[in-house]
Amino acid sequence: MTGRDQSTSPMIEVEGLVRRFGSFTAVNRISFSVARGEVFGLLGANGAGKTTTIRMICGLLPPTAGRIFVDGIPVHRQPRLARTRIGYLSQRFSLYEDLSPEENVRFFSALYRVEDTRTAHYLARLSSWLGEGARRPVRTLPLGFRQRVGLMCALLHDPPLLILDEPTSGVDPVGRQEFWEEIYRQSSKGKTILVTTHYMEEAEYCHRVAIMHQGKVLVEGPPQEIMASSGTRTLQEAFIHLVSSGGTP
Repeated sequence: MTGRDQSTSPMIEVEGLVRRFGSFTAVNRISFSVARGEVFGLLGANGAGKTTTIRMICGLLPPTAGRIFVDGIPVHRQPRLARTRIGYLSQRFSLYEDLSPEENVRFFSALYRVEDTRTAHYLARLSSWLGEGARRPVRTLPLGFRQRVGLMCALLHDPPLLILDEPTSGVDPVGRQEFWEEIYRQSSKGKTILVTTHYMEEAEYCHRVAIMHQGKVLVEGPPQEIMASSGTRTLQEAFIHLVSSGGTP
């Protein structure tokens, strides 16, 4: 199948996605779409299938079945082209910790072939924000700072889509709040953002969420609508209700 009209198609389309590892089904026939400019959350406990789904969207893991389109591009046919549209921040790896923030920015700028003027802009932002910390090894920075530097590197090539996999896991509450403020700033600039999280209160910041459990999407929609349909006051209560009822509101 050829690509889709980028002007009218969602930024992400997932259709009947399946991923099996031997006899274990990690992702079980899920479908959802993410509109352009939307902050969309994949919410679920550890092991729900969120990271496996993210890896397939990024073209890093082939699906067992189903299709994915990113910015109208069929990921199964053109994974490299699709990845040029994506800025990816992993929970486990985003920076080289023996390098300084400045050295990381220079490295990723060279990798993405970023224009010198854009690189200089980000280096100036780093210096203004971190001072001498911009020239010290990344490993000396608090985790929240490291993740914000990682987000900066993911944005260097100006991708229309940001995919953030558990970006605030282990980050203190203040750092988590500052990170989400940056997510909203990027959304206001027109970026589409797909974020995975197991923090229920964070998921309420998203425009829409899909709640995953045991590889399936139980429900998808705006957090307020999910809470209303399940008769709960918080997304955490809605999550517990949906998981215990097998996805029935």
